[in-house]
Amino acid sequence: MEGEEQTSLWNKETVPKVMKIVSTRLPQRDLISLLLVSPWLHRTLLSSPSLWLAIDLREMNNAGDRLIAAVSLPRYQHVKQISLEFARDIDDGHLEILKNKCLDSLQGLESLNLNGCQKISDKGIEAITSCCHKLKVFSIYWNVRATDIGVKHLVTNCKHIIDLNLSGCKNLSERSLQLVADHYQELESLNLTRCVKMTDSGLQQILIRCSFLRSLNLYALSSFTDETYKKISVLSHLRFLDLCGAQNLSDEGLSCIAKCKNLVSLNLTWCVRVTDMGVIAIAEGCTSLEFLRDEAVMIYSSCSHI
Repeated sequence: MEGEEQTSLWNKETVPKVMKIVSTRLPQRDLISLLLVSPWLHRTLLSSPSLWLAIDLREMNNAGDRLIAAVSLPRYQHVKQISLEFARDIDDGHLEILKNKCLDSLQGLESLNLNGCQKISDKGIEAITSCCHKLKVFSIYWNVRATDIGVKHLVTNCKHIIDLNLSGCKNLSERSLQLVADHYQELESLNLTRCVKMTDSGLQQILIRCSFLRSLNLYALSSFTDETYKKISVLSHLRFLDLCGAQNLSDEGLSCIAKCKNLVSLNLTWCVRVTDMGVIAIAEGCTSLEFLRDEAVMIYSSCSHI
């Protein structure tokens, strides 16, 4: 009898205290599994609203149906983050169902990761962004179905984006960059990796109007001219810059980029026109630099060691 009382006391008092500490350090999938361990854990976890602010369905099968089921639950009514990175079996139809049946639960969503969701098109982007007016982070890496129309839906529906990943969206043109420049002047992070249809005029609009950029990824884009690279110098807050494959970047252009005094990380791999002169300009100008990658060699250093 005494042992039962001690067990009951343990479950009522100790378990909730321990889980309150441990739950903040566990992946969400592990927390979901713990729901099935005991009624006490189930009750404790469900009583902590902060645990249900994220839905993580990365790389999972039947992700569309799982997402609809999760968002329909009362405990997810204040969800702030949804990750569907490389999730399978999710398409435009699922996002339209969310719009029609779960609109209220998505009103506070701040971060949406659709990386690698190849079945989602402009139609799906329109549906999901119409539910998430408070969205701040949007990532749709490696989506070849998204076009400028999808970006138009995004900027129309979501006014507060500060982190935008369009990497690998090969059907986006400079029209998308113009839309981003017009609507997201508080943007802090932009990834345009392998967006091969982008041109100087579009990127220049970004550089002129998105002056708060801290991270700019132009990996594997060889079409921009040296004159455009020179204009990167206006980004006084820039900390991360990836110019891998910038075949037209010269020492003169790099010397202009050296005016970005807060730069911490710079990738110059396969910048074939850059010589020691350009790298020295970076070393002398970017005194906060911690990471420099040049050709096939990686250098980790403060500028005093370059």
